[in-house]
Amino acid sequence: MTIQLNSDNNLTLHEAFRAQLTTLLSEELNRFSGHITRLEVHFSDENGHKEGQNDKLCKLEARLEGMKPIVVSNQGNTHELAVKGAINKLKTSLDSTLGRLNNH
Repeated sequence: MTIQLNSDNNLTLHEAFRAQLTTLLSEELNRFSGHITRLEVHFSDENGHKEGQNDKLCKLEARLEGMKPIVVSNQGNTHELAVKGAINKLKTSLDSTLGRLNNH
């Protein structure tokens, strides 16, 4: 599973955060790694440099072999909260999608 990290022009992903994020994603999505060929992570700050509630957005796009990508997003007060929420949504979606495949 290849993990690709992207961000908008309003923020910079520091190397320590990139490493922490890659580890978190690998651990949380380990049981799906045989199905996911690439995972794209998109971060944005909806308000730019202004303060605001739930203005950090994380979008996860899981590309599955032979299937359309699964895309989920989550907003939070911090990028950490946004990515954790997005991971939970992605796991639920992957469970549902892969569960349907196994039942047919």
